[in-house]
Amino acid sequence: MQVIALRNLEGYWQQPNRGDAEGALKSWLAEAKLAKWTSPQYVKNQYANASIVANNRVVFNIKGNDYRLIVAIAYRLQYVYVKFISTHAEYDKIDANNVDQFKGA
Repeated sequence: MQVIALRNLEGYWQQPNRGDAEGALKSWLAEAKLAKWTSPQYVKNQYANASIVANNRVVFNIKGNDYRLIVAIAYRLQYVYVKFISTHAEYDKIDANNVDQFKGA
């Protein structure tokens, strides 16, 4: 998969008090780049705890569920677009189907 908006991930773990997410996000990123997800079921096969939501979005639990990562996947094109990363508490306040934390960034 080609991961789009890498700077969003990098920018997140570089924030104060977010450095503990760096290792887990880098691990997810390495796995995503090697993946060949052609449907939501392929994602679920690799990440049983991932949540498939509307608009071809997937929510990943990061670092033991301390963080949530929302991506939009273009399966046919093999693109993963990072839409949102936050703590679990911040995630609970948004709509995963429509959020675009990095819009205009």
